[in-house]
Amino acid sequence: MKTFVKYILQKSLGLKTYLYVFARFIIVKLRWDKNEKDFFYFLGLIPDNGLILDLGANIGVTSYHLSKNKPNSSILSFEPLTLNMDTLKRIKKRFNLNNVTEYQVAVGEEKGSLEMVMPVINDVPMHGLSHVIHEENTEMNEGFKYNVPVVCLDEFEPIQNSKKRVTALKIDVENFEYFVLKGGERLIAENKPVIYCELWDNENRTKCIELLSNHGYTAQVLQKDELVPFEKAKVEKHNFFFLPGN
Repeated sequence: MKTFVKYILQKSLGLKTYLYVFARFIIVKLRWDKNEKDFFYFLGLIPDNGLILDLGANIGVTSYHLSKNKPNSSILSFEPLTLNMDTLKRIKKRFNLNNVTEYQVAVGEEKGSLEMVMPVINDVPMHGLSHVIHEENTEMNEGFKYNVPVVCLDEFEPIQNSKKRVTALKIDVENFEYFVLKGGERLIAENKPVIYCELWDNENRTKCIELLSNHGYTAQVLQKDELVPFEKAKVEKHNFFFLPGN
């Protein structure tokens, strides 16, 4: 049913207008969505004085809330796909998100380029499921395909040239998280940011937890309004908090 409604709206409004209207709707809805309690808990963990990296910014919903909740921070929003980035820019302009700087690039282990896909299901482009095509992503690889530039965090000049500490990473890159973290190990070791990311129950999750554990981080999930170690959680969660040892 939801897919059919999206189909009708996209056909009647056009995809670009639909994404903008949808982004504005979700921005308002997010605060009251019980499924987004984890994200707002993450906001409460971030000091308001540094660089916050929104990795996989999509259509700008999380960038909006990061900007409004952390007005003294600089938000760096990374989104490689033009359709999504155009929407993010419209959101930034509409709501005067002056502390947001957007970069139309993917983030990975090393500089270069890679192929991404925006899946199309029942003739409906699924912008929120856009992902990198690689050996560990074998599903939903049919749709609009794009070749996009890739940067790695450890070599990204706007971060390296900033005098601010990186205080937080929000990572939502559809099963590509390990490569993002691998390309930012030096940044993580030097800045010790709070890290919030979605991890599916697969090898990518295991590798992310191991990598961050090597840097002194503990994997935690939100349970009954408090963080508990992942291994002690009584419910299955996909949103992970990684906190440095100190």
